[in-house]
Amino acid sequence: MSNKTDDDVVIKIEGLYKKYKMFPRKRDRLIETIFPKIERHGTFTAINNLNLDVRKGEVLGVLGKNGAGKSTLLKMITGVVTPSSGKMKINGKVSSLLELGTAFNPELTGIANIYQHGQVMGLSNEEIKSKEKEIIEFADIGDHLYQPVKTYSSGMFARLAFACAINVDPDILIVDEVLSVGDMAFQLKCFKKFQQFKDKGKTILFVTHSITDILKNCTRTIIIDSGNKIYDGDVKEGVEQYKKIIVGSDFERNNKNTTEIDEKENDYEECHKFNNNEFWKRNFNENPNVISYGNGKAEVIDYGMFDINNNFISVIENDKEVILKSKIWFKEDVSDPIFTMTIKDFQGLEVCGTNTLIEKIATGKYKKDDIVEVGFRQRINIAPGKYTLSFSCTHFNERGELEVFNRKYDALLVEVLSTKDTVGIVSLDSNINIQLLE
Repeated sequence: MSNKTDDDVVIKIEGLYKKYKMFPRKRDRLIETIFPKIERHGTFTAINNLNLDVRKGEVLGVLGKNGAGKSTLLKMITGVVTPSSGKMKINGKVSSLLELGTAFNPELTGIANIYQHGQVMGLSNEEIKSKEKEIIEFADIGDHLYQPVKTYSSGMFARLAFACAINVDPDILIVDEVLSVGDMAFQLKCFKKFQQFKDKGKTILFVTHSITDILKNCTRTIIIDSGNKIYDGDVKEGVEQYKKIIVGSDFERNNKNTTEIDEKENDYEECHKFNNNEFWKRNFNENPNVISYGNGKAEVIDYGMFDINNNFISVIENDKEVILKSKIWFKEDVSDPIFTMTIKDFQGLEVCGTNTLIEKIATGKYKKDDIVEVGFRQRINIAPGKYTLSFSCTHFNERGELEVFNRKYDALLVEVLSTKDTVGIVSLDSNINIQLLE
């Protein structure tokens, strides 16, 4: 069994480093070049002691903020950048949608560049010829194919480059934020081709800032932060950890979600002498693994689901109005907080939600120890199934940065019911008119 697992590893990285010399001034670079023993540079570590195994058929989502080291890692895997140290073993042909058109010669025609790109990828002229028609049809740039690439618009260039990269039948495909090139029809072709690679069991490394795309497409995710791999595992959990990083929440501290929640509830109960049974959430299906984080200026202390007469409800019927409520306790004076509600499926994909900013509601000012009750009243027009319900309180500070006071993600486990069948995610109420034409 162990040998089979080892054979399945198509990318094996051990102790990988990439360091760049940083010179304060141009003359420092010159001095160091002329006098090698004189060191005038600092060092920037783009990738720091990274270890990674990627197996055949995995779709690995790579998450991280701008400058985290994601693109540097991918460039080393594709051979564009040389590691400073470490070991890397690649088993299979790699095609990169990382920097489209890097093998193109702007003086040559599009058709000539198809052959040049194929040769760089290690294909024979016969293999390129067999794929030529498919590449031309996919790019769909007409007679421009026989004009020099330097005359192309950026859109035409991207289309041809994407067509060349995607149609070489690689064992490993590396995609970095390029599935949105061209117009909408071309983007649809790109995503369909990407799906074909997934269906064939190809290994894919997928880098994007779209959390939705990661949730929909990936089987595993890693997070890179300041050159370090800080997470490797389940996609849904990885996305939630990445959200914390985006808002500047401490990663290690917030891995202790359940303990923190209990402590905060006890703190509130002690301050306000609340009986445990007075919490709404005790009447619902609470998630024992609720994700809670934020800077603590406010706390989402309670939440629940109600009908229009303010009675508890155990399920949501998608053809009836419901009220989704939360209670927020302010621990500091706060102006203009944003109250939110989100419904997600069990894969972590946000299905729907809203907040007071979207709805253009002025929320006002609150003092320390104020408690506010927020109710979102609407029909939840989504397909029947099981979902999670989340609440949060956030704020934009004077620098225009989003502050998360407290998020309670996946707080309640809820079920949506419907009296009719639904196609897709959204339940539509349609008035259908049928008319016989003479």
